[in-house]
Amino acid sequence: MTPAQMSTATGRQDGHSAAFRTAARRMGAGLDRRRFLTLTGAAAALAFAVELPAAGTASAAEVDARKITEDPFTLGVASGDPLPNSVLLWTRLAPRPYEADGGLPAGRIRVGWEIARDERFRRTVRRGTATAHPEFAHSVHVDAKGLDPDRVFYYRFRAGAWTSPTGRTRTAPSHGARTSSLTFAAVSCQAYHDGYYTAYRHLAAEDVDVVFHLGDYLYEYAVDSAGGARGYTDRVLPAHFDRETLTLDDYRMRYGLYKTDPDLRAAHAAHPFVVTWDDHETENNYAGDTPENGVPPEEFLLRRAAAYRAYWENQPLRAPQRPTGPDMRLYRRLHFGRLAQFDVLDTRQYRSDQAYGDGWQVPGPESEDPARTMTGAAQERWLTDGWKQSRARWNVVPQQVAFSRRRDVPTGTYKLSMDSWDGYPASRQRVLDGAEAAGVENLMVLTGDVHVGYGFDVKKDFDDPGSRTVGTEIVATSVTSGKDGAEKPANWDNLTRANPHMKFYDGRRGYVLVDLGTERARADFRTVAAVTTPGAPVTTAGSFVTEAGNPGLVPA
Repeated sequence: MTPAQMSTATGRQDGHSAAFRTAARRMGAGLDRRRFLTLTGAAAALAFAVELPAAGTASAAEVDARKITEDPFTLGVASGDPLPNSVLLWTRLAPRPYEADGGLPAGRIRVGWEIARDERFRRTVRRGTATAHPEFAHSVHVDAKGLDPDRVFYYRFRAGAWTSPTGRTRTAPSHGARTSSLTFAAVSCQAYHDGYYTAYRHLAAEDVDVVFHLGDYLYEYAVDSAGGARGYTDRVLPAHFDRETLTLDDYRMRYGLYKTDPDLRAAHAAHPFVVTWDDHETENNYAGDTPENGVPPEEFLLRRAAAYRAYWENQPLRAPQRPTGPDMRLYRRLHFGRLAQFDVLDTRQYRSDQAYGDGWQVPGPESEDPARTMTGAAQERWLTDGWKQSRARWNVVPQQVAFSRRRDVPTGTYKLSMDSWDGYPASRQRVLDGAEAAGVENLMVLTGDVHVGYGFDVKKDFDDPGSRTVGTEIVATSVTSGKDGAEKPANWDNLTRANPHMKFYDGRRGYVLVDLGTERARADFRTVAAVTTPGAPVTTAGSFVTEAGNPGLVPA
């Protein structure tokens, strides 16, 4: 929904009311459809094309990189999805990032890359050349292989006379390694127009092995010339940002806006990221092939294809994640020795439409229909089958929306969020049953989306507070979305009383640090006091531990 339609009952934008969503579908898109239909001819052809250039294949004519006269590395560098012997290295050439073509001609460009053990690149271990194709917005995805496990590396790119900033990354431990500790961060929800990325500046300085981004990396909403809540007085953003993203060019330029932020670039340069999306990378609260508003399905799938294409172009993702039209296999599995298995989910692309028109509703037969799914059948099988094969101490599930039950009031008739797992209780129960059948003892769910920090005990039966605790859920607050927030949002008393399995609730911005050990895990909820003004310090709002073999959060 639009920022003006934020729900005060939940502490975030948790979806339209049933009446609003039904009315919106009857009224139609509520968007400039003429602009969409007239501007998406070329974008649609690109979005649905399947015969696109593979790495090293000639497509358009080659551009001599020596003729690039402006710095092409304005979007920085990033790395992601670390494996024991490789890591994905990313950059995108865009001398003019606010322009649809990035300020480059429609030709392919050779880009050199190197990865070393030291920041000065005196001990280079791998180097090569990649091709930046105009069809992929001159993005570069290098799968740097042949690396030693569990090591820090430094990397950079070259194009003509230009050298990128240096990035720092690391590989995962060997699959069988008896790793004793792993520290990771979780972040989500970074609406550019809601404030400064102060949390990312602090995260860049943290000592973590990997960062999990849990969705809403991008927002489709308009950004005015002053940058929304940032209130720029020293610059004026182009007018084309002051509209909702619809086309491939729109999404590409919006990533250009986000990735020019220096704090976001610093975090990417400091740590490898593992990314998954939620809804705003495409459109608020869409479900599968069902849009939020009443546009024709084929029109929405064009938009979804454009959004997915731009997402892949602008994230450190490998070739298997490259989309084909409106489809993209984003769920995937990563291992960090025998300490942790990470099953990264996509709870947006395959889900059933939200029950009762979305929003917070009284649960009933529609939401509790056993046929409803959050993940789709194939992803659900993949998840539970992966648990059966897991030998990891901790099984961690990075995903998007609140997993544990959240009643809105402690007494009388209560409502639940139809966009979260509460709107798909049968799907949640199948996942928990799968974990139990697989013998998963140390289940941890990582969540974003809700613009607040939560800590939950995951219960076998949420209707019975005394039932067995089967896992923990750590919810990362937003980086900026919702603006400054408050330590105790207006619904703090209601939610904490209504949900005894909720062990922590804080409404400020920030991120979560999780330290996994062989005997216990510790979660530190890191918050900043403000994001509408830059430079706020970071503090720890709460710290909790959960013991291996004894799930449940207790204060550290």
